[in-house]
Amino acid sequence: MASSLFLLLTFAFALLSSMASAAVVEKIFNVGNLTLERLCQKNVITAVNGKLPGPVIRVEEGDTVIVHVFNKSPYNLTIHWHGVFQLQSGWADGVEYITQCPIIPGNNYTYKFNVTKQEGTLFWHAHFSWLRATVHGAFIILPRTGHRLPYVEPSKDIPIILAEWFKGNVIDIIDEAIANGSAPNISDALTINGQPGDLFPCSKKQTYTLTVVGGKTYLLRIINAALNNELFFKIASHNLTVVGIDGSYTEPYFTDVIVIAPGQSVDAQFTAKNQSFGRYYMAAHAYASGGPGLDYDNTTTTAILQYKGSDTSSIPEMPVLPEFNDTATAHRFYSNLTSLKGGRHWIHPPKECHVQMFVTEGLGLLSCNETNATCGGPNGYRFSASMNNASFELPSTLSLLQAYYYNVSGIYTADFPDKPKVFNYTDTNLSLTVPLALTKKVTRVKQLKYNATVQMVLQNTAIVTTENHPVHLHGMNFFVVAQGFGNYDPNTDGNNFNLDNPQQRNTIAVPVGGWAVIRFKAYNPGVWFMHCHLDVHFSWGLNTAFVVENGPIASSILPPPPSDLPQC
Repeated sequence: MASSLFLLLTFAFALLSSMASAAVVEKIFNVGNLTLERLCQKNVITAVNGKLPGPVIRVEEGDTVIVHVFNKSPYNLTIHWHGVFQLQSGWADGVEYITQCPIIPGNNYTYKFNVTKQEGTLFWHAHFSWLRATVHGAFIILPRTGHRLPYVEPSKDIPIILAEWFKGNVIDIIDEAIANGSAPNISDALTINGQPGDLFPCSKKQTYTLTVVGGKTYLLRIINAALNNELFFKIASHNLTVVGIDGSYTEPYFTDVIVIAPGQSVDAQFTAKNQSFGRYYMAAHAYASGGPGLDYDNTTTTAILQYKGSDTSSIPEMPVLPEFNDTATAHRFYSNLTSLKGGRHWIHPPKECHVQMFVTEGLGLLSCNETNATCGGPNGYRFSASMNNASFELPSTLSLLQAYYYNVSGIYTADFPDKPKVFNYTDTNLSLTVPLALTKKVTRVKQLKYNATVQMVLQNTAIVTTENHPVHLHGMNFFVVAQGFGNYDPNTDGNNFNLDNPQQRNTIAVPVGGWAVIRFKAYNPGVWFMHCHLDVHFSWGLNTAFVVENGPIASSILPPPPSDLPQC
């Protein structure tokens, strides 16, 4: 009896402590036009609350988040909470035509969700067309009150958002490219916290500057919000310690360079030198993994790290960044990261998998439509992209989640193939072979039983060109158990899986001309998008979705949609 009473009191105390630490974080997002001057000319962009980047959202694990979004822009809009699991709140994932219809101009919608079982750096961004170029901001999840970080407590943490700047209107740029089947214009500059840096004209006064004090430890929350550029990032004469990626803790990894793909985040610490002056550039430029002739933004963005008391007129020291095509450095960084085994929110990777999938991903071609016999892609075709040769087409009359929930037919088919047509996937001699390169526009998804364990081999192809593809999964993290180059061979590569402490991510940069093997458990009922986070490839169809069925108990059943969910 005494033992039962003790257990009951212990449970009650834990429950009260949890409730006491949880809070409601409520924000207002006014999304509208903003005129900014960059690169010596003014441009009208879409932004949140008149800021670029948008506002930082800081929460503690366990908090409830409420964001009122008012769309005062001329475009349709959704806001995606990138990397947030959305347990029991799949309607709030904020993906155009996947979990909701867009918020049309002049309308508003309120996102409400809980943040549970994850800590670290994520971000939020628009998920309609290319609006996320300027509609983005940091989403930081701190430990609950009373819980310590598993690494040195920093004196300060600083969001470092890497992005792109376009002189043109991003919506016009992608719309024009889709219309004529060509590749869109590349960005005109890379940026750090909204600024290109003082290597660009008309930019010196606005360069982002971080002032530090010698001997203190700082945490950089680095986010790649760029549309189409994987990036190298360095600080001159300073080493970094990676302690987290994609909202998951890692074993400390010591490095002088960060490699980060669009959609990824890296938490990296450094301790300022014991000195009272000195100025150093933080710099980033593209890791351009594409084949010959593939355009990329070859500019370098800079910010300044200066010690308190420095002469601000002195020229900062510049880091030596890797070459644009330094795949060896990129692979060394990506493949050496491991999870913090036994840390808070750590879970075991699946040892056995019920569902086995082999998915090719890459570019492709589409024939032109009847009114335009010649398009702007290779050999007069239209650019496309696909997974297992299925080029994903977004619905337009109803979201996938609504179609699944209400059992509406004709919106999608649950027949996404588990395997592709077999060919020499990485043979560059086949890059423009027709009909191998031709794809079909379809809306095909993969349906999974609740709690199914999935192994997916992501195999890049050389169709059109070889390239590193950052693949993002909504609703769940996955484990990266192996990655390598060439064609995946289960007989040899399958012997090298890390099932002890593999890195947990929501976005994997699948190696150029190579493959990655991921595993995850489908514990979150709903419809979850999976797509390339290079937005040009997303626009061309390098996407699919998982429909995760309901489980047996209330906490494993998708709740009904909010009454004010936007309608198409």
